[in-house]
Amino acid sequence: MVGVTESKIALITGAGRGLGAGMARHLSEAGVTVIGTSRDRERTDFLPLDVRQTDTYPQFLAALRARLDGAKLDYLIHNAGIGVYAPFDETTPEQFDDLVATNLRAPFFLTQSLLPVLNDGGRVLNVTTAVTRGVVPGMSAYAAVKGAIEVLTRYQAVELASRSIRVNAIMGGAVQTDFAGGIMRSDYVKDLAAHTIAQGRIANVDDITAAVPAILSDGFQWATGGIIDLSGGQSL
Repeated sequence: MVGVTESKIALITGAGRGLGAGMARHLSEAGVTVIGTSRDRERTDFLPLDVRQTDTYPQFLAALRARLDGAKLDYLIHNAGIGVYAPFDETTPEQFDDLVATNLRAPFFLTQSLLPVLNDGGRVLNVTTAVTRGVVPGMSAYAAVKGAIEVLTRYQAVELASRSIRVNAIMGGAVQTDFAGGIMRSDYVKDLAAHTIAQGRIANVDDITAAVPAILSDGFQWATGGIIDLSGGQSL
């Protein structure tokens, strides 16, 4: 194992598929109890949550407290997110607002709402992207919002340090998921992306999510406010 123990509890938003499902699997294998959220209310093993609806956070907190049964979270992972692939001059206000609500507003206010059930010394993990570093036309709105997450990560790291809560973000890159309608499953797009990545290929889910138990472990206890690059060397 990698330093986490079966006494630890993690909450992962958007854990039903993609990176969230991969994180849940690797953390479970490392002995962590995982609580996942999903917008799909048919997933009875998950807590239902649409992260865009901040007015439902008090009810979500009550349901989470019931699931925790007196325990507290050790790890809070903000994985739920959306992607929009649209040229700058064609991006709509509705697309932009949905990106902000899902990818920025939710990690800000959900962390705030869950502080009462997050242990002192706990970890918060945000998710950003290599397109904040290298420009990919069509990703301007998505990259701008993820850039804000990187700034938020540093501020959270400082403002939550009095409780020894560490806050970091993982920087993913091109990965084979359903991101932005599944554009990364196109052979043409995969080939284009591979030429920007030092490792010469796009990632699979495990390339990124297998690192999460180590990042949350005590071996990373002195890391906070950092952007941890798991992009395979994209846009270096």
